[in-house]
Amino acid sequence: MTVMRWVLVAGGSLLAFGVVQLIHLSAILSWGNTRTRGVAYYGLPPEGRARFKKQLRLHAFLLFPIMRLLGRPSRFTFAQGSFQHRGIAGPKGTCSEKSFAAADDYRAQSEDIFVATQMKCGTTWMQHVVYQILHRGNGDLVETGRTLYAVSPWLEAETGVPIDDAPLLGSERPSKVIKTHLPATHCPFSPKARYVYVARHPVSCFASCADFVAANLGTFAPDLDRIEEWFCSEEWMWWGTWPTHVAGWWDLSEQQDNVLFVHFEEMKRDLPGVVNRVAEFLGVQPLTNDELDRVVTKCGFRYMQEHAEAFEMHPPHIMAVDAELFVRGSADRHKDVEPARRARIGTWSREQLAGRMYPCESFYPDLMRTI
Repeated sequence: MTVMRWVLVAGGSLLAFGVVQLIHLSAILSWGNTRTRGVAYYGLPPEGRARFKKQLRLHAFLLFPIMRLLGRPSRFTFAQGSFQHRGIAGPKGTCSEKSFAAADDYRAQSEDIFVATQMKCGTTWMQHVVYQILHRGNGDLVETGRTLYAVSPWLEAETGVPIDDAPLLGSERPSKVIKTHLPATHCPFSPKARYVYVARHPVSCFASCADFVAANLGTFAPDLDRIEEWFCSEEWMWWGTWPTHVAGWWDLSEQQDNVLFVHFEEMKRDLPGVVNRVAEFLGVQPLTNDELDRVVTKCGFRYMQEHAEAFEMHPPHIMAVDAELFVRGSADRHKDVEPARRARIGTWSREQLAGRMYPCESFYPDLMRTI
């Protein structure tokens, strides 16, 4: 009887502990969500952002038992973590149907510079390039302790500075630098605005997406096969599939002279050349050699890694307090993917691009043959 009593006491204690942990987790999720909307996080000074992260780390430590327990049977599914809006999927949490609808209603202005990509294709990098060009290499995010997303809005998201509150950047061509992952069919268009699109090798995009999912979901992350299914899914891939996204923006760039199409690999290979090309496209005075050197230095991999706190792409949360800016940032990231998976994604990309105008064979000839 004594043994049974102890079993009951132990079981009751574990149950009570589990209930307390679940209540704690629910409260922290709600608290963290409130503390990262708009500029509630990005608008804080460095010490404020560090304090918030410290609090998150403490809660993550305290909640480790329940997170580990839930993570084993409760793998994330992209259907559960996504919503549908006008034929494309978006990620719950960072975005919502309401924030996508607000993007639909936005009217592009002459001072707007949109930096558009499919996710994990160099968005933050190009945003910073544009920001530094507008400031002729004197952009002072690091010096002032500000963050890129406190001055550059993400059009369809709920984090970062709201687009109506975003400052005009630069003096020669005062502009709003607006991030978006929306496909060309959904992005607000005006012939007076400017659009810079960045494409990246599809398998490199997949690999970076897989890194992102793993970093943000931890023990809840699905395996690579599930991530591959999502990446190739017309229904659930956020913002649409890579072939549709790239081909749509390529078509728009061929039709409209206010759309510039750039490749991530080109930025890795010749950043000074891309910077000059973007500056010319934006209509600013040519950069001097000193100005170009400053822009290239501040937009280099090493500088942005050393000052990653200024370029956080997503606010920290309970499962990812210290997400890295770039896991690899490599032009050849696709080579790290196992050959069979690389071949499947490459073949799928090639088949999806059949009949489209995007000259895949010129930029990614490896996709045009069996890998």
